[in-house]
Amino acid sequence: MAMVSLARRRAADLIRPEALRRAAVFCRGYAAATDENDVVVIGGGPGGYVAAIKAAQMGLKTTCIEKRGTLGGTCLNVGCIPSKALLHSSHMYHEAKHAFASHGVKFSQLEIDLAAMMAQKDKAVSGLTRGIEGLFKKNKVNYVKGFGKFVSPSEVSVDTLEGENTVVKGKHIIIATGSDVKSLPGVTIDEKKIVSSTGALALSEIPKKLVVIGAGYIGLEMGSVWGRLGSEVTVVEFAPEIVPTMDGEVRKQFQRMLEKQKMKFMLKTKVVGVDTSGDGVKLTLEPAAGGDQTTLEADVVLVSAGRVPYTSGLGLETIGVETDKAGRIPVDKHFKTNVSGVYAIGDVIPGPMLAHKAEEDGVACVEIIAGKEGHVDYDLVPGVVYTHPEVASVGKTEEQVKALGVSYRVGKFPFMANSRAKAIDDADGLVKILAEKETDKILGVHIMAPNAGELIHEAVLALHYGASSEDIARTCHAHPTMSEAVKEAAMATYDKPIHM
Repeated sequence: MAMVSLARRRAADLIRPEALRRAAVFCRGYAAATDENDVVVIGGGPGGYVAAIKAAQMGLKTTCIEKRGTLGGTCLNVGCIPSKALLHSSHMYHEAKHAFASHGVKFSQLEIDLAAMMAQKDKAVSGLTRGIEGLFKKNKVNYVKGFGKFVSPSEVSVDTLEGENTVVKGKHIIIATGSDVKSLPGVTIDEKKIVSSTGALALSEIPKKLVVIGAGYIGLEMGSVWGRLGSEVTVVEFAPEIVPTMDGEVRKQFQRMLEKQKMKFMLKTKVVGVDTSGDGVKLTLEPAAGGDQTTLEADVVLVSAGRVPYTSGLGLETIGVETDKAGRIPVDKHFKTNVSGVYAIGDVIPGPMLAHKAEEDGVACVEIIAGKEGHVDYDLVPGVVYTHPEVASVGKTEEQVKALGVSYRVGKFPFMANSRAKAIDDADGLVKILAEKETDKILGVHIMAPNAGELIHEAVLALHYGASSEDIARTCHAHPTMSEAVKEAAMATYDKPIHM
């Protein structure tokens, strides 16, 4: 018997390292992946990782599955964060070249080290992704790296990045797989000559000529990056206007600012042909309504025609989860799909495809699962274009208010009359406030300014609490600050501004 026991212990010692390795592959050492979870999140982007952390904080046993191998999704890895890094770096270069001398800062030589600029961007991204992994560990979220797909409404089969397979079980499963680049017919993205936003964030040299297809948030931001660094940028847009969701008056001023920065626009224009046989790219264009064709040559073409929900390959059809014609997953006000126990949040459901909206979805969904109250008001999700100046908005545009037939007042204040903006010699833009005429309740706020994305949150809070323009106008704002323009615009809405 003693010999048998010894043999068994030796066999166990031989098996244990492999077993441990497999356990580490599957579940990163937090819990066995095959144990049933309270919550399983498919996708580790802004909606998914926030939902996972919130669920764990509420005492729910949670697993997050992410195919990329790094957390943060498109936003952190190849979207919001790296683009803001390049926007800031390129703005610093542009300021050094065009504005420093007027502030008394002079130098004999200025050059771009694109590799260093890209390295700074990558450093920011890697640091933040590691930070989220640290938050997972802190909150005891089980993290599985691999591609997950449903095998039943309570089971997700995961092909791990290490080539293994495991099944993750959960009482509640949240689909948070985000979105992907929208392709255009006849335009093949190779991430070299014809790039998506991902490729535009990693160009190895500055293109002499860059054509951007699509005049939305992403296209204008990336066009700004390369335009500041020296590219000749032309934006081709099928619609008659840039950023169609923007307030019309603000949009016109915004486009003038971009044109002042030498960005060219070809509106009401469609791409009907692409030739990549030469050194660059030759586009064949024609008016959106039809007409004579023209050609446009570029070194690089950025396809920025929007995004589409990422729902393919998830096994939704296996368990019967419905999708609409656009590939989105319809949900009720509790984020429930048509299949019991399966939820969806973020870019895969209707609503603005924004990281902060996805985060709010994630928190609200988990609160509902935990038996609490959770809610997101999609009318009060702020939007920001991170160009220079930035444009930020929340609530209704003037066009939307008119369509509703509501009597309203408009208050506006230009940054040319703001002391801080004049002091720093960066005074392009304005604040525009719309309020109901009878009650003075704020309906919408639109800001074009260097830091509009920071200024807008005073307005977001005001709308959430049903504030009037007089409420903002009678709130003391520090001097001198850019935010005083918000106060003055509010004064202009219900009465008269002081400094205009």
